Amino acid sequence: MADSTAYDSSNSRVEARAEQPAVIAGALAALALFVVYLSLAVGLRQAALALIGAALGFALYHAAFGFAAAYRRLIVERRGAGLRAQIVMLGIAALAFAPLLSGGEAFGQPLGGALAPLGVSLLVGAFIFGVGMQLAGGCASGTLYTVGGGSTRMVIVLASFVVGAYVGTWHLEWWHGRPALDAIGLYADFGWVGGLALQVAIFGGLYLVTVLVERRRHGAIEGFEPGSVLRLSRIMRGPWPLLWGAVGLALLNIATLLVAGRPWGITSAFALWGAKLEAAAGADPRRFDYWQTAAPSAALERGLEHDITSVMNLGLVLGALLAAGLAGRFAPTLKIGGRPAFGALIGGLMLGYGARLAYGCNIGAFFSGVASGSLHGWIWLLAALAGTILGVRLRPFFGFAAEPAR
Repeated sequence: MADSTAYDSSNSRVEARAEQPAVIAGALAALALFVVYLSLAVGLRQAALALIGAALGFALYHAAFGFAAAYRRLIVERRGAGLRAQIVMLGIAALAFAPLLSGGEAFGQPLGGALAPLGVSLLVGAFIFGVGMQLAGGCASGTLYTVGGGSTRMVIVLASFVVGAYVGTWHLEWWHGRPALDAIGLYADFGWVGGLALQVAIFGGLYLVTVLVERRRHGAIEGFEPGSVLRLSRIMRGPWPLLWGAVGLALLNIATLLVAGRPWGITSAFALWGAKLEAAAGADPRRFDYWQTAAPSAALERGLEHDITSVMNLGLVLGALLAAGLAGRFAPTLKIGGRPAFGALIGGLMLGYGARLAYGCNIGAFFSGVASGSLHGWIWLLAALAGTILGVRLRPFFGFAAEPAR
């Protein structure tokens, strides 16, 4: 079973399908209404963030840019093209993040990076998240863009993701009380030039490792799609080569930093959605310490239109819906199967819970963390890869092949 309804961007000869005008019109109308509402209710900055979110969803869908399948291919097949694309993405983002974060502000907007402590909570959370990625068939960004692309199975993942993220807030005080070191920021500790140089060395070393591993198994490596031309028809309808997706996501995370004042994140909104739902049912989330702290408590008081992450998440879903309509591939189905549906449920819970413990997901902790020069981003990757190894072994019990879908 495939991880999503998106097509394989590595294959430029994907069967062409007719555009779906109703889907395209619906996505554009919903996005336009959303942007206008945000402009009037909150401000132009929030509306711009919704558009950045939509662009992220558009890029994720057309490039089929996933993390779960990339890690699985590395573990199972020793193919590293997906991880190499992520390294390119990280490198481009870091080149901009390092001087921007060192300056502390841009265009009058204060800037802050995604830094987090190094400890038991991070290790356990990222490991759980790694397992959950393989059972769910997607990561945080993958869940959102495949929901927008029409995957009904991933709707189950998203719902249980929200539950797991909210439940994770119940226990955060205990987890954060486990042994941990303070956050280590490479740009702060080594200066942004020195920290960036160290990051580049890590990028190069990891890139080389994936090449050596792949060559040892296969004799040659998979390259990025050659001869790709920036034609408007392909930009709009896809599929995109992975390299396009890597560059697009990096540039959009830089845009997020400049507009929002902090990098791209996804899963804090899921915890907030869960808390809002429980509050609507008559319970008080503030019985848990996390929701008594300043930022979460303030988020509970305000509408979701004021929450940057929620706004970008909805924009991402709408952007993916638009991309699916342009590609002619929006085709929801209720044929899921009992075991895959159960895997979606369990995997989503693990994704949500793990993300709360690990200070974020593949986006907030890994992508934005590494781009911000935070050592916790690299540790997140190692722990998530360890979880991936276990998750791959568990996939057959939930009706999945261990190998990535082709």
